[in-house]
Amino acid sequence: MPITPATAANGSQNGSAEAILLELVDENGTTIGTAEKLSAHRAPGQLHRAFSVFLFDEQGRLLLQRRALGKYHSPGVWSNTCCGHPYPGEAPFAAAARRVFEELGVSPSLMAEAGTVRYNHPDPDSGLVEQEFNHLFVGMVQSPLRPDPDEVGETAFVTPGELLVRHEQGPFSAWFMTVLDAARPAIRELTGPGAGW
Repeated sequence: MPITPATAANGSQNGSAEAILLELVDENGTTIGTAEKLSAHRAPGQLHRAFSVFLFDEQGRLLLQRRALGKYHSPGVWSNTCCGHPYPGEAPFAAAARRVFEELGVSPSLMAEAGTVRYNHPDPDSGLVEQEFNHLFVGMVQSPLRPDPDEVGETAFVTPGELLVRHEQGPFSAWFMTVLDAARPAIRELTGPGAGW
């Protein structure tokens, strides 16, 4: 396997996994360094690069995932289609496509950038903090899902009305509504006015 920033920072050697590094950024999204993943999420949190993906089916329904119970952060809660962190030096678009495939077993189609959003969301259950400069992406899913059970506990396609009901019943990730609202203009452009987003 070729050595890339991703494999160099996240490979294993002698059977022990190395630390996963995140890209630290300033308020403008300019890279200023790296930090180990868990330490970047410990209160008060370090501002780092992240991404969030919203994929839709041909009926304009949003694909949600319930995070696997084994996840260290926000386990068992519903969230957007996919979210995560680029490896240092990895383009957010490439990271988003990679993680969609790793988590859900599909490659997104018509995926496009949908802006960025910066937020600070503490997670009261874990005590961790999401201080993120988040790159947003929207696209379509047109193949059968093959979720990785270590990453994804459950999936569901929802209309805007169904999402409201689910969100009231909860629980959802602390960042979900922030990233959804920030992505809405691009979502409307992708799904059309009839989908109701």
